[in-house]
Amino acid sequence: MDYTDLYINGSWSKGNGERFDVINPATEEVLASVASADIADADAALDAAEKAMAEWAARTPRQRSEVLRKAWELMTAKLDHFAHLITLENGKARADAMGEATYAAEFFRWFAEEAVRADGLITHAPASGARIMVQHKPAGLAVLVTPWNYPAAMGTRKIAPALAAGCGVIIKPASETPLTMLALMPLLEEAGVPAGLVNVLPSKRTGALVDHMLHDPRVRVVSFTGSTGVGRKLLHSAADQVLKPAMELGGNAPCIVFDDADMDTAIEGTMLAKMRNLGEACTAANRIYVHEDVAEEFTRRLTERMEALKVGDGTDPSVDVGPLVNADTRDKVAEFVADAVAKGAKVECGGNTPNGKGFFYPPTVLSNVPEHAECVRDEIFGPVAAIQTFTDQEDVIRRANDTEYGLVAYVFSEDFKRALQVCERLDYGMVGLNRGLVSDPAAPFGGTKQSGLGREGGHEGMLEFMETQYISASW
Repeated sequence: MDYTDLYINGSWSKGNGERFDVINPATEEVLASVASADIADADAALDAAEKAMAEWAARTPRQRSEVLRKAWELMTAKLDHFAHLITLENGKARADAMGEATYAAEFFRWFAEEAVRADGLITHAPASGARIMVQHKPAGLAVLVTPWNYPAAMGTRKIAPALAAGCGVIIKPASETPLTMLALMPLLEEAGVPAGLVNVLPSKRTGALVDHMLHDPRVRVVSFTGSTGVGRKLLHSAADQVLKPAMELGGNAPCIVFDDADMDTAIEGTMLAKMRNLGEACTAANRIYVHEDVAEEFTRRLTERMEALKVGDGTDPSVDVGPLVNADTRDKVAEFVADAVAKGAKVECGGNTPNGKGFFYPPTVLSNVPEHAECVRDEIFGPVAAIQTFTDQEDVIRRANDTEYGLVAYVFSEDFKRALQVCERLDYGMVGLNRGLVSDPAAPFGGTKQSGLGREGGHEGMLEFMETQYISASW
C-alpha cells in the first residue's frame, strides 16, 4: 500500500512510530501496517488546519468551488482504483464498491455547486425600522469521525461541505478501513486543496485522540457517523465546548410492504434496502413487515433472490456478497439468527456460518420472526432479512415507530394517497417510497430521535459547517 502514514499539513508523517495492522476481511491477511496518531499528532494537525483555514476562508466561493469540482473530476477518473481499495479493506463486493466510489465522488461535485449558494438576506425590521442583514460564515475547524462501512463516502460527505463552507478539517477514519481516505489525499493535493486544510489521523486510540481535539478551543464543529452509543459519548465531550454537532447515528429501519404493492418493485426495493453493502448500513431494512395476504409470495420470491446471490471474495467481479468487516460483526449476526430461531423464527435460507478463512455469512431469510427477537430491537448489520406480517395499517405504523431510532423507513404501496399518509406518520428523518435507496448527495440525509442531529448532503449539509450571523443596521 502506497499511503499508510499520517497525513498532516500536506506531508506524510510516521508520527510516534506506533502502527497497527489493517486486515483483509476476505482472507484475514494483513493488508498494510498504518501509522497510529497520538495527541502530539492531533495538535500538529490542528495547528496546520488553523493556518490553512485562514487563507482558504478568505477565498471567494467560486475559487473554493473550482477546487471541489476538480476533486470530483480526478476521483471520477480513478473510480476503479478506489473501488478496489474499498473492497480490499472493507470486503464489499465489486459492484457495491463501485457504487460507493461513484457516490463518494459525487459529493465533491454537489458541494462545488453549493459552495456558491450560501445565500444571505437583507430585510426591513417591521417594528424598529432597522435593516436585518443575515449572512453565513465558516464555523471554524471541524473534527470528522467516520465509520468503516463506507470508507470513501462517509469521508467525502463531510470533507466536501466543510471545504465548501470555508472550514479546515481533521478526519479520523475507522481503524478497520483507513486506507481509502489516506489514498484520497494526493488527489486533493492535485485538485488544489492547500496543505494543512485537510488532515488524516488514523489511530487505535480513537477515544483519547478525538476527546482531546474536541476540547481544543479552535475546534467548532464535530461531525460523526457511527453507533448511537459512541455518538452519545461524543456529544458529552462536545458539550464542554458547546460545539456544533452533526451526528448520523444508528438505525432500525422498518420496511412496510402493503397488500397492494407492486411485487416486482417491492422485491427489488427490499433487496436493495437490505443487501446494499451486505446489510452493513444504518439505512439497511432491519424489520420487514409484509401484509399477511402477500406474505407467502413475498417470502418465496425474496428467498429465491437471496439464495441466488454468490458469496465470495469481493475482488472477483462475479461475486455478489463479500465478507462482513470483522469476526465480531459476523458473530453478532450469527447470534441474532440463533436468537430469532430459538424464539420461533423459521430459516427460509442461509443461517449457518461457513467454515474457512474470511468473515463470511450467507444471505439469510427468516420468516415468522417474533416481536421479542433481538434482531427486531437492534441493528442486525448483516445479510439477514427478518420478516414479520401484519393486517392492520394502524398496527404496523405503531410497530414501525416503536424504536428509539428514527433514521429511515421504507414503504411499498400502489395507493399513493395511502402511502403518503403512512410516510407522514412515520417518525423517521427519511422515507423511501417504492424505493430501496434514499441516499443522494443532493438530499438532506439524517434522522430523528436517537438516530442523530443535523443533516448531511443537500443544502443543509454545508450549513452544518457554517454559523449564521445577523447584523442590525440603519441607513
